[in-house]
Amino acid sequence: MSHLSALILGIVEGITEFLPISSTGHLVLTAQLLQIPSSPFVSSFEIAIQLGAICAVVGRYLPRLIRDFHLWIRLIIAFIPTGLVGLLAYPLIKSLLANPTTILWALGIGGVVIILFEKIIHEKADSGEDISKLPLKTAFLVGVAQSVSVIPGVSRAAATICGGMAVGMSRRAIVEFSFLLAIPTMVVATGFDLIKNAGAFGAGQWSVLAIGAIAAWLTARVAMKWLIGYIQHHDFTVFGIYRIAVAFIGAFILR
Repeated sequence: MSHLSALILGIVEGITEFLPISSTGHLVLTAQLLQIPSSPFVSSFEIAIQLGAICAVVGRYLPRLIRDFHLWIRLIIAFIPTGLVGLLAYPLIKSLLANPTTILWALGIGGVVIILFEKIIHEKADSGEDISKLPLKTAFLVGVAQSVSVIPGVSRAAATICGGMAVGMSRRAIVEFSFLLAIPTMVVATGFDLIKNAGAFGAGQWSVLAIGAIAAWLTARVAMKWLIGYIQHHDFTVFGIYRIAVAFIGAFILR
């Protein structure tokens, strides 16, 4: 993989990580368009550069993360279902990352689900709820919803947002919780993958990974700020439409 390709993929990761459109799906499809050959390193790269996007979350919420023990309890509880599913299904996940057809189906079906979800579920009024006081049961159920996103193309953000709103959280609260839940989820996922595969990386590949992660960090900061402003006046229907469009376009391009 060239440094330019790593830069492009990093930008794609940063833009898409916190939007309900599947960053992993976009990375795999972008790699296909750039004609990057599938390899263990590429699969690991697509997982590892998510740490760049996580740095954007840590930077935004660092003071709160340092002092708020109650928030960490809820994040850990929400992470447990995904951690268990990811550990058990790791080989399957890696194989699905190399299958664009699966990703396209997940993108399209997920788009339909988001559109229907917005028609059926009525958002709770935002009364300034404090996610540090989120009921533990609610945090766990959000984690169960997030566990579905181990399927590439589903979208971790979409799963957590839909799950949170389904159990009564406001749009603002679940988007913020989704940002923060990415920290334990992505740190563990990336750490696990690097431990298993780091020995196979060459010296030049580490520099490629660094470029992708830095690009993801910078663009994720912008994407997070934009999404917080967007949800104040809009729902997620447009993202559902976008996902369906990408699935159709991807099927046409990659056939």
